[in-house]
Parts: sequence; structure tokens; C-alpha cells
Amino acid sequence: MTMRKFKTGNLIFTALFALLSVFFLMPLVWMLSAASKTEKEVWTFPIQWIPTDWNLVANFKAVWMGDVAFGLFYMNSIKIALISTIATIVISAMAGYALGKLDFKGRTLIFTLMLAFMMIPEQATLVPRYIMIKELGLYDSHAALILMGMFSSYFTFLLRQFMIGIHNDMLEAAELDGAGFFRIFWSVVLPLSRPILATVGIIKFIWTWNDYQGPLIMLNSTKLYTIPLGMQFFKEEFGTQISVMMMASVAAILPLLALFLALQKQVIDGIAIGGVKG
Repeated sequence: MTMRKFKTGNLIFTALFALLSVFFLMPLVWMLSAASKTEKEVWTFPIQWIPTDWNLVANFKAVWMGDVAFGLFYMNSIKIALISTIATIVISAMAGYALGKLDFKGRTLIFTLMLAFMMIPEQATLVPRYIMIKELGLYDSHAALILMGMFSSYFTFLLRQFMIGIHNDMLEAAELDGAGFFRIFWSVVLPLSRPILATVGIIKFIWTWNDYQGPLIMLNSTKLYTIPLGMQFFKEEFGTQISVMMMASVAAILPLLALFLALQKQVIDGIAIGGVKG
């Protein structure tokens, strides 16, 4: 009887969350639908989810072959997001390894200061970062955004907490075999940390790709703009053409979907490992 109630409860919750997922997916489905329609059909009511007059090719050409340099903005975003993500993973992983597994003087103090810095809002450090970038001569360059995005207390903390859970017996065995700190880090710690590294990579890439404030403050030249700033040009050029705007939006989210699909197995493994540890 108890098992039957348990199964019934699971079915109810599954059906409820399935219904909620439909509501969450509706804006995405409408965006895909609008990107394939003519402008007239976008404004029809009730909504026609499947276009009767397909305008996919024309909208695609308006985005990629129009007056707005969408392709240039796209490549700028990919460049900044990829370099920032890779640099963040490397630096945060090394810092997390040092704070979690190496015993050195001042480790606790450094970790405490890092936690304190995490409590400071990003907006409070915007002016000092701007002044620093100006003094370094990096204003109006992609290097400014990459430099600001390379270091992260949050991801260092996340990786440190994960690496603490790696058994010291594995590290000691590698040390007995003659491996040094860097060899242990590269050959033992990093392979075991792949799930959390994939999670960090996805989150960091999404944050960098969607960042509007950083490029707005640090970039002045149009040719250096990223997708979030580039979308403002589309708003000025095609503000009344919703179908073209939706096509640009679809193109903007494709790298994020591709990244998640490529790394979802690692993320799921990380969730499973966390559940076992819990």
C-alpha cells in the first residue's frame, strides 16, 4: 500500500513538473517559430505555432548578410568567451588544488580573504577595475574583458570544495611513485575533477557570452562589440521587425546549447558524484 502511494505521488509530481516545463519552454518555442515567419504572421492572433508562410531564408539573410556586422560580433563573443573560460578553468583549478590539497603557511588566511571578497558586489569594484584597465592601456580592447574575466573567487571556491573530496591516498600513492605537485595535479586531480570542470566551463561560458555590463564599460569601438552590444544595433535597425530580431536571438543562443549538449554527460556525472558524497 505504501509503495503504491509512493508511485502515485511520483507520477503526480512528474506530471506537474512536465506541465511546468511546457510553460518554461513556450517562450523558446515561440522564438523559434517567430524566426521562421513573415512579419505579418508574427503579429497574428491567436498564435500560429507552425508558420504557414515560411520566411526562414529571408530572415537568415537579414541577420548574417545585412548592414549590421552580426558575424563580426559573433566571432568577438566566441573569442572572448573561449579564452576567458579556458583561462578561468586553468587558474581556478590550480588555485583550488593549492587551497584544498597543499599544506602551506597562510592557506587559511588566503581562503578566508577569498570568501570575504566573494561578498563584495561586482558593481562596487567596477570603477577601480575601469581605472586599472585605463592605466594598463587596455581600454577598448578584448584583452580588458579577458583579463577581468580570468580570475574568479567563486569558481576557485567551487573547485576547492570538490578537490577536498578527492582521497589523499591517491595523491600519496602518486607521490610515492615519484610524481611531483604538478604531475599529481595534471595526472590525478584534473582527471578526477572533469565533472566539476565541465560545470565550471558551462557556467563561465554562459556568463561571459551574456555579459553586457563589461563590454559596455570597456569597449568603445563598434568593431570590438560582442553579441549583447551588437543586439542593440539590431534593435535600432530592425526594431519593428520581430521576426528578424528572433532570428538573431536564435543565432545568439546556439553556442550555449551546443556547449551544454557537448558537456551534459560530464555535468550529470558531477551531479551523481555529488549525490553519492551527500
